[in-house]
Amino acid sequence: MKIICNKISTFLSVYYAYMLEYRAELVLWVLSGSLPIILMGVWSQAAQGGNFSLTSVDFARYFIAVFIVRQLSVVWVIWEFEREIVEGKLSPRLLQPVDPVWHHISSHISERIARTPFAIVLILLFFLLYPQAFWLPNFGNLLLFIIASVMAFALRFVIQYTFAMFAFWTERASALENLWFLFYLFLSGYIAPLEVFPEAIREIVLLTPFPYLINFPAAILVGVPVDLGRGFLSTIGWFLLFLGLNRIFWRLGLKRYSGMGA
Repeated sequence: MKIICNKISTFLSVYYAYMLEYRAELVLWVLSGSLPIILMGVWSQAAQGGNFSLTSVDFARYFIAVFIVRQLSVVWVIWEFEREIVEGKLSPRLLQPVDPVWHHISSHISERIARTPFAIVLILLFFLLYPQAFWLPNFGNLLLFIIASVMAFALRFVIQYTFAMFAFWTERASALENLWFLFYLFLSGYIAPLEVFPEAIREIVLLTPFPYLINFPAAILVGVPVDLGRGFLSTIGWFLLFLGLNRIFWRLGLKRYSGMGA
């Protein structure tokens, strides 16, 4: 157990130091995820003249929650893995006594820690400019939000890492992520909360993994009623499905990779 803890702390400290070398880029990465704040203005304005179940303040709180979820769950592993395959950098990692995925997981967690101060500054600035949207979630909702956000990150990571496995067969595995991202934008609650969807459409969307990546944790944080049991069980179910596919593609991909002389 001590050896495992030492490995984890070493991985995290190394990648955290690496991330700190790119502090200026971290600011840009945080700002690049500020689209929900822009959409908040659009939906808040629409709520004043439209017939929605959410008020303009509700929309503001929802989209700042979306911004927070995005900061916690952003994933880029497919581009890293694709580059490792194309440039042959995966080979030396296969010689190490650790699955290469732990390099990517450590990189993502360390980046999350490094970007947090910048994200907090942006959130505080938002509430200074729009104080009527300020609220304090109760402890229960906050705890459930943290759990749901961690699970959303895990699901987003395993989905993208599964797509990354196609880099063993094509040099543009990231094209799959670009296609997936279009559905992710519209069905996850990133552009609009699911509460504004027609009920029939919403029920269909809830059968996909998309709502559990953003809408579910964001709704918990702002106190919008959600089916907690269905949300958590669906997240776990989709995670296990993609994890199983990931391990199958990994084994098949390694056979192809080694067959090419790597």
